[in-house]
Amino acid sequence: MSAINGIIKNKYGFYWVKDRPNKEELEKYYGEKYYQEAKGSYEIEYDLNEQNYFINKIAQKSFIIEQHLDDQTPKRFLDIGCGEGWALSYFKKKGWEVLGLDFSSFGCKKFNPDCSENMIAGNVYENLDKLIDEGRKFDVVWVDNVLEHVTDPEFLVADIKKIVSPSGILVIEVPNDFSVIQEYALKNEYIDKSFWVVIPDHLSYFNKEGLENLLHSFGWESISVIGDYPIDWSLLNPNTNYVKDKTKGKSCHRTRIEFENLLHTMPTEKIVAFYKSMADLGLGRSITGFFKLSKKTITAIKL
Repeated sequence: MSAINGIIKNKYGFYWVKDRPNKEELEKYYGEKYYQEAKGSYEIEYDLNEQNYFINKIAQKSFIIEQHLDDQTPKRFLDIGCGEGWALSYFKKKGWEVLGLDFSSFGCKKFNPDCSENMIAGNVYENLDKLIDEGRKFDVVWVDNVLEHVTDPEFLVADIKKIVSPSGILVIEVPNDFSVIQEYALKNEYIDKSFWVVIPDHLSYFNKEGLENLLHSFGWESISVIGDYPIDWSLLNPNTNYVKDKTKGKSCHRTRIEFENLLHTMPTEKIVAFYKSMADLGLGRSITGFFKLSKKTITAIKL
């Protein structure tokens, strides 16, 4: 597949929108969207199983981080696009110094109010620039489901180099789009459209190789990539095909939560190995990459 709905494959090997909106257009769109979401967001509630699911997924990533992070105290954590504050809360409870950036604080105030004092609300990219200008450094920079939204992912991964400590880790989670399962489902008419293409919400559509190539081009070295629960497998069964029958979506999501929470009762190193294999096969609905600055990049920054 080379092009669909104005989407092209770029030099890194992932897909992005050919004619992306400019910064002002995107800010206007998200400003209106956040306003609408804010009005209805306080109706959202998560049961205990779903809250445990959020925590367990963060714990999987934390396991990989701590395998590769120098053993210093305290550790400094920056969450770019912190949303409801689940990662802030997790690492704060571990005794880390945490800071979150997001356009709005309403989600964090509702679900993790103890972390609202640890976040800066407002234009994320302007506030990131301020932290860079202040010379702030963080041992872990966490970018969860953000990179697919930005007009210039190249600029963001280059900019983060200025704020991560020399031995620090960048964690990026993105949807796994145009995946093996999605393409198979489309080809065999289990679905009749590329449902994962949602413009202008998503402007880039990543895969493992493309994400790694992008980061490598800007001086990052990959230390690990994991997948996650392959919910798109549900598309191959007419009784669980949540694209053709949207009423199936909730039960498919519940299955994902039950599976992930069950998996978390097993040794973490085995869970991580399982999800590394999933990523290598191009499976899983999301992919999470863990990156460190190359020695050459660190030297260049110091100069």
